[in-house]
Amino acid sequence: MSKITSAPHADFSWRIRVYYEDTDTGGVVFYANYLKFFERARTEWLRAAGVGQRTLEQTDGVMFVVKSTAVDYHAPAKLDDELELTVVVERLGRVAVDFIQQAWRLGEGEPVLLATGRISVVCVNAVSFRPQAIPKQVLHNIKPSAGHGASVSAAA
Repeated sequence: MSKITSAPHADFSWRIRVYYEDTDTGGVVFYANYLKFFERARTEWLRAAGVGQRTLEQTDGVMFVVKSTAVDYHAPAKLDDELELTVVVERLGRVAVDFIQQAWRLGEGEPVLLATGRISVVCVNAVSFRPQAIPKQVLHNIKPSAGHGASVSAAA
């Protein structure tokens, strides 16, 4: 388990609370639920950038799908913990976006790093599911800030 004393600057962060449904019988967050938490944070990151996924599908005929994931677990989250989920765009390509996401436990004292994920998503045609270029307006809206300088934060 590692304790890191400050969360890195992120392009976006989203806070959630751990509910009973998120935990196993020991009261610890089930490992696969971090992928759900990361998905929610990416969805809210898109929404904050003015990109609604339903609208994207209806107007541009495209959607984002997860291509790959890798998660390292550092410490457990438990029932009622408040988590901060961060989103950093590591690479923005013509068709794909690579993210580094982290889950941090908040509370008394310094934040504690719980999990780090590397997630790649690909823009695909909503009918054929074949890779398709990310629409230009979407690319413009989701362009990462220089050095991750401008952060957008939201709370659930």
